[in-house]
Amino acid sequence: MTTAWPAVLVDGDVLLRPIRMRDQRDWRELNRRNREWLRPWEATVPPPAPGMPPVQRPTYRQMVRHLRAEANAGRMLPFVIEYRGRMAGQLTVAGITWGSMCSGHVGYWVDGEVAGRGVMPTAVALATDHCFRAVGLHRMEVCIRPENGPSRRVVEKLGFREEGLRPRYLHIDGAWRDHLVFALTAEEIPEGLLARWHRTRRRDAA
Repeated sequence: MTTAWPAVLVDGDVLLRPIRMRDQRDWRELNRRNREWLRPWEATVPPPAPGMPPVQRPTYRQMVRHLRAEANAGRMLPFVIEYRGRMAGQLTVAGITWGSMCSGHVGYWVDGEVAGRGVMPTAVALATDHCFRAVGLHRMEVCIRPENGPSRRVVEKLGFREEGLRPRYLHIDGAWRDHLVFALTAEEIPEGLLARWHRTRRRDAA
């Protein structure tokens, strides 16, 4: 992990870089503007078990410290997405597992103002190629609510395989929600996911 993180990944107007403490003002403003856009898809904390105190959402600084610790331990890659030099979202490769599995899963969100411009497919392709080539993972997974059309279009454009449904998989927007599982393995994209994405965009533009 030491040679694969921290990492800065770039393709055209899209850049992925590690999240920083000094991003706080931009991160908060971006989240504030996109609160309603993100609310149906954002993970929430379930009610505590009887007799247990409620779980408090971490502060921004606590969140970044946690992400950094997980990255240093080789379990996570926490990226900020920039589009044309401005913060436009987040992409995190989490749940990195080594040994006989060598896999991770991707979570992401993007500013509603730049949705539909190819920012997120490019970011996911950059992160996936980095995980397969530099980090050494074998499988990448994305779990998406069936109702989340924009997010499903991201993985469909990139050619992720749909593998099935995970009932009541994550607590989101106040309830346990079903998720569809999409995945790719390194053998499926020997040319790289970014190269496949560029080819798809050229074909669709023709």
